[in-house]
Amino acid sequence: QVNYKIDVTLNDISHTLDGFVKMDYYNNSPDTLYFIWLHVWPNAYKNDRTAFSDQLLENGRTDFYFSNSDQRGYINRLNFKVNGTIANTTDHPQHQDIIKLILPQALAPKNSIKIQTPFHVQLPHNFSRGGHVGQSYQATQWYPKPAVYDYKGWHPMPYLEQGEFYSEFGNYEVQLTLPKNYLVAATGELQDEDEKKWLQQKAATRIIYDDAPVKKQAANKKIKEEEPEFPVSSREQKTLHYVQNNVHDFAWFADKRFVVRQDTLELSSGRIIQVAAFFKNKPEGNAVWKNSIRFIKQSVITRSNWLGEYPYNTATAVEAATGIAGGMEYPTITSIPPSKTEEQLEHTIEHEVGHNWNYGILASNERDHPWMDEGINQYYDNRYTSTGSNIIKDKNEKPGFFENRIPADVGAVGLSMMTGSKKDQPIETTSDKFSEFNYGLIAYYKTGKWMELLERSLGTEMFDSCMHEFYHRWKFKHPYPEDFKRVIEDVSGKNMDKEFALLTMKDDLENKHLKKDLKFSSFFNLKDTDKHHYIFAAPAVGFNLYDKIMIGGLLHNYTLPAEKFQFIIAPLYATGSKQLNGLGRISYTLFPGNNGQKVELSLSGASFSGDSFTDSVANVKYLRFSKIVPSIKFAFANKDPRSQLSKYLQWKTFFIREQGLRFTRDTGTQIETITYPFAGRYVNQLKFVVENNRVLYPYKTEAQLEQGDGFARLALTGNYYFNYAKEGGMNVRVFAGKFFYLGDKTYLKQFETDRYHLNMTGPKGYEDYTYSNYYIGRNEFEKYASQQIMQRDGFFKVRTDLLSSKIGRTDDWLAAANFTTSIPTSLNPLQVLPIKIPLKLFVDIGTYAEAWKQNSGTGRIIYDAGLQLSLFANTVNIYVPILYSKVYRDYFKSTITEKRFLKNISFSIDIQTITMKKLFPQIPF
Repeated sequence: QVNYKIDVTLNDISHTLDGFVKMDYYNNSPDTLYFIWLHVWPNAYKNDRTAFSDQLLENGRTDFYFSNSDQRGYINRLNFKVNGTIANTTDHPQHQDIIKLILPQALAPKNSIKIQTPFHVQLPHNFSRGGHVGQSYQATQWYPKPAVYDYKGWHPMPYLEQGEFYSEFGNYEVQLTLPKNYLVAATGELQDEDEKKWLQQKAATRIIYDDAPVKKQAANKKIKEEEPEFPVSSREQKTLHYVQNNVHDFAWFADKRFVVRQDTLELSSGRIIQVAAFFKNKPEGNAVWKNSIRFIKQSVITRSNWLGEYPYNTATAVEAATGIAGGMEYPTITSIPPSKTEEQLEHTIEHEVGHNWNYGILASNERDHPWMDEGINQYYDNRYTSTGSNIIKDKNEKPGFFENRIPADVGAVGLSMMTGSKKDQPIETTSDKFSEFNYGLIAYYKTGKWMELLERSLGTEMFDSCMHEFYHRWKFKHPYPEDFKRVIEDVSGKNMDKEFALLTMKDDLENKHLKKDLKFSSFFNLKDTDKHHYIFAAPAVGFNLYDKIMIGGLLHNYTLPAEKFQFIIAPLYATGSKQLNGLGRISYTLFPGNNGQKVELSLSGASFSGDSFTDSVANVKYLRFSKIVPSIKFAFANKDPRSQLSKYLQWKTFFIREQGLRFTRDTGTQIETITYPFAGRYVNQLKFVVENNRVLYPYKTEAQLEQGDGFARLALTGNYYFNYAKEGGMNVRVFAGKFFYLGDKTYLKQFETDRYHLNMTGPKGYEDYTYSNYYIGRNEFEKYASQQIMQRDGFFKVRTDLLSSKIGRTDDWLAAANFTTSIPTSLNPLQVLPIKIPLKLFVDIGTYAEAWKQNSGTGRIIYDAGLQLSLFANTVNIYVPILYSKVYRDYFKSTITEKRFLKNISFSIDIQTITMKKLFPQIPF
């Protein structure tokens, strides 16, 4: 047990706390203690070398990593004394926010010591649960605090965003000094009668806004006259005194704009507690909070009935910045983020107030066993809703298009997706080891379902008896999973090994193998996917210069969770070529092993017009291509579920059939005949890809070996993104390729393999030899469509395709580096536009085999540079070359005589790169 007396002063100019803490530390263990691990968690915000910073990056956030020094925080000026004797501290070997207090004398069992120290805290910007936003303060984890020493030993732990806390119980007495014009909501009971009267006066006179315009205008006028929206700091000070026993933490919130609502609640024992809501005074009103007191009361009543009576005398909810997606609980008080609807507010208050039981009163080790708080609390959230305990009911509005296709229980879909792909984790996983996706899905949702299974196994009446006993036996004592199991077995008299074994297992809690039927639906449907094999229909459109607008349909079975067998077919009628085009794909996925490795067998195909020819009498012939592509792909398992690393090996064979032109002349009649024969070819492709979609410095490497008739082609490509501290970054792409002739090199073979040769310039449509990229006009040599290129090989942005042999084209080897950097907002001239258009700079540098030969027409190193406009999340990129090597300048002067600037512009369209992983990198599927 640790009892605290803390005196602290807030400076709302420097956003600092200056305090002094006295601790009475009781050693109730059977062990002699020679040191005490202390949490100094404000140091988690000290720099970017903390566990907190690392975890934020892993979870896809860079705001703290790139924050300014004045946004960060720390704790210092510590000077410990133990029983009046100066005591030394040592650093933790790994974490800056943990220190070891060396005791001058050993602390024997059943004895106590007095620890004291001054401390100074620089409050950070609120990145995670605590800090400040301007002059709004959320003081959480703000003082030095001993780690827990229980029968499993010491539990020093760094502050984390994902993974909550474990602290010793004790009695708190806190004196808080701050400017007089702040209202404060805090853990425990306020002892100052004058402040109580002031809060009561504020609660009685403040207006709660509603949706009536006249009332809202009057309220806004009254607030504006009485108090500015964000009043300047008051130099008059006040000191507030709070007391609370049997809690393991103390939090307080201060703001000059709080609206206060207070009331009392009589519990079933007859004991009366104080209920309060603190929320922001906003010009647009805050009608969402008008029922907040009722929400708090109902939350306390239901949890008291289902678990055990609330033991404290206050229950408070406060609207505050949390720095996280949801709210955050502390003993007797919870912070609630701004809510858009009353339904959302009630759910958040109910959930966070409910944490007073499992997080606050029972106080399990949530870092190691997050399900014991989050999951059990989630179960009671579900019960709150399913029993009709919620105050705000459904409005029974007619569901719209999306509501009809999205299930109310979205968690079931997510869990099925993860278990189906074998990327889920056991419930009994430590919070810091969960992937971000699994943390909410498993620790919360799946545990809630496990508790429902426990309830069904025991019966509701027996289940409630077990939970009541668990609460009464273990309140204020830090239970572990084995303690929870023992209570269930003691009360029920049943062996619960089978049920509790599920906590350490992956996969579904119950093996449900329902027979599915076929069901047709439009567009998509995520409802009842455990009952139906859906087949979806939707309209489809397409376009290219030859087929023109294509209209058709889309038939597929893509849904969530994904079917093992998937198909998509899209027949399209071309209004230009008057032909039936389309594409399709079928695949079957296997998940061998137990960690997410995947084998995908697929067969895809497509057929469109790739060119057109107009003869001498103005007849237009559309030249078609088609392809059939069998493939097998093996995705390797990722040993670390939190990692964004992925690796796969893929084999494809492209069977391609193309229509061409043939001119023949009858030597007798001298009549020329044009025919359009089809020719077939193939390309075998083996690819190995390693990719890390981490938010900081993501990278991708790819090794690709291709082989066709008479040739082989090896290409190595690497991409690495360097984030800038303020905004944007630089992408570096490197490429090295080698072309091989299989057999002797002849002029005929050189001509026949021309489209497979390595290019310094981004390839044009006719060089997309596997037809894997979308082109507006695949074989155009004039106008805008001819200016489209693709990202491959050297990927220079300048084009020399009017030559019979392009500059930088080779049938030997080629190497290049491409640099693309964002332009700071302050230097971007396009910032004056009403829409955000990211402008970038590009530089390309390369060399190739022919440049190293004697009397080569180019220098050994060639380059280009210019501006890049990236649209639609980098799907469409427009390149404007401005600087380039002499060989390019000479080419442009000799071949492009007019509109040179416009004709030098190139662009790429990378629809084929759009994937779920690219759009949502944190989702592990």
